Amino acid sequence: MPYRYLDTIQSPEDLRKLDPKDLRPLCEEIRDMLVNTVSQTGGHLGAGLGAVELTVALHYTFQTPRDRLIWDVGHQAYPHKILTGRKERFHTLRQHGGLSGFLKRSESEYDVMGAGHASTSISAALGIATARDFAHEDYKVVAVIGDGSMTGGMAYEAMNNCGLLKKDLIVVLNDNRMSISPNAWSVANYFNELIASPTYNRLRNNIWDLAGRFEPFGDRIRRIAAKVEGGLKSIITPGMLFEALGFRYFGPVNGHNVLSLIRLFREVRNCSGPLLVHVVTQKGKGYEPAERDGLNLHGVSPFDKITGKSPVKEDAPPAYTTVFGKTLTELASGNDRIVAITAAMLSGTGLDIFQERFPERCFDVGIAEEHAVTFAAGLAIEGFKPVVAIYSTFLQRAYDQIIHDVALQNLPVIFAIDRAGLVGADGPTHHGAFDLTYLRVIPGMVIMAPSNEQELRDMLWTAVHYNSGPIAIRYPRGNGRGIPLRSDFHSIEIGKANVLREGRDIAILAVGPVVYHALDAADLLSNKGVSARVVDMRFIKPLDSDLLAEVFSHYRYVLTVEDNARIGGFGGAISEFMSARTETQDIRLHTLGLPDAFVEHGTQEELYHDVGIDRDGIFRASLQLVGKEKTERVSDL
Repeated sequence: MPYRYLDTIQSPEDLRKLDPKDLRPLCEEIRDMLVNTVSQTGGHLGAGLGAVELTVALHYTFQTPRDRLIWDVGHQAYPHKILTGRKERFHTLRQHGGLSGFLKRSESEYDVMGAGHASTSISAALGIATARDFAHEDYKVVAVIGDGSMTGGMAYEAMNNCGLLKKDLIVVLNDNRMSISPNAWSVANYFNELIASPTYNRLRNNIWDLAGRFEPFGDRIRRIAAKVEGGLKSIITPGMLFEALGFRYFGPVNGHNVLSLIRLFREVRNCSGPLLVHVVTQKGKGYEPAERDGLNLHGVSPFDKITGKSPVKEDAPPAYTTVFGKTLTELASGNDRIVAITAAMLSGTGLDIFQERFPERCFDVGIAEEHAVTFAAGLAIEGFKPVVAIYSTFLQRAYDQIIHDVALQNLPVIFAIDRAGLVGADGPTHHGAFDLTYLRVIPGMVIMAPSNEQELRDMLWTAVHYNSGPIAIRYPRGNGRGIPLRSDFHSIEIGKANVLREGRDIAILAVGPVVYHALDAADLLSNKGVSARVVDMRFIKPLDSDLLAEVFSHYRYVLTVEDNARIGGFGGAISEFMSARTETQDIRLHTLGLPDAFVEHGTQEELYHDVGIDRDGIFRASLQLVGKEKTERVSDL
């Protein structure tokens, strides 16, 4: 649809040509485009809606891309994408071959730092500011951190270093969770306009210099002046923490008054040293369903614009996440030593189900994965059974803690790894592509991968009753197979696989839900006269050595399939097992998995096809392996 103001903007340079009075209606047009597009493509909605005025004010005030604008957690940056030359392609958001749902350096010069995870912006901004000073340049560096990212410890590590180095940079805290009454706005805005103004800063500096001349009382006068200023700011602002870390604090300010933001940024732009501007916004601003239910409209599938509701398939199987949450809650009802821990992902991991039943045993530690794992270690030391539920891509951030604080001490911590494998439209920042590789090398770690939702239930039961060290269960994003769920549980013998189909020509060894792709491929192979044995390996560590010995004794052709990086993953483990056996010299082993590259975004089905681990990819690879493929060599095998 046509937009009066937005249609004139191809870059921030065009934005800066607008009269200030036109910026408010421009913000409403951006919101309209956000809702129209995300309702069709799905994506992250609430954070972007809340950051519209902030984004407009930043690009209007600073000379981007010369001035560096660094965003934390890219899902608040949809308005930034619209204003930086990607408006015409915005309808391709998160679609196969289209725009990424996050910040991406290869996509635009305005995306200074790629951002999918959280709490990274201040560290990157300090590095950029330091490089600027080395090069004797004078551009501004602005980090926009928000949507919970200040709960991450890395942000405070960076801020501490900023206070020590005293580089000129601006941190904008986009606080969309803090509520301030209308009466406080006028006081806070007035005070911050005052302390940011050149007049105030000249007066402040003049008093400071003058006090130093009144010996021997100069130091006392300075201390009193500092206490007066600090006391006043502490009364009407929550900025003492940031001041203690070496930042000059401005805020809180109304993040939805675009003209006031511009005035403040223009004043702050001329200040020196580390500065923090605390901007308060409302998640979902301007779209009533998102304002009413910011959690559910944080990340959404396509939805109805009128109601804000996504269509629900009544007959769809339950999601793995839901099965996990319900199963853990069921197990915890009979075991008061079970506790659950997550890192700002209660609903995303299914632990909202657990929290509703056992709030005192459920801990959301914020975006602090490292703390979550070591916190779990402490609980395990005292005899509790901690279940750490974290997405695969986020668990990477706690790798040292998994090794040093859990595995080295052989503590029985359970890792419930959601979003393992290819997650779909969120793309490479969120694919769980490496967990089998990074966990497999850890001594004493047991790794399981269910092929369906009933196996997930049984594996969780098995993990809760396993006390010999750490154990991990990795499962994918999305719905299960629709397998009828038993009311009871079956314990799974550690390291034992499950043969699903017998065959004589080739053995296909798979882990996780791609097992079913292998079964479908076996049906196609039978039509070509190839008999395939399909094994659900279930365990990546330890491997079923008895079954593998039998496989390598009876099959010349062996194919492995996984939705993890091929390097160091499940296929690598099978290759290592085979290479240690002298009688396997004539065996042809081929591994299917994710390539040595970051896989882009798209639907899970599209991505499985691209990397060759869907039914057709397994079928073609099997034919080629047994020497019956007559067409050209399949790429990326």
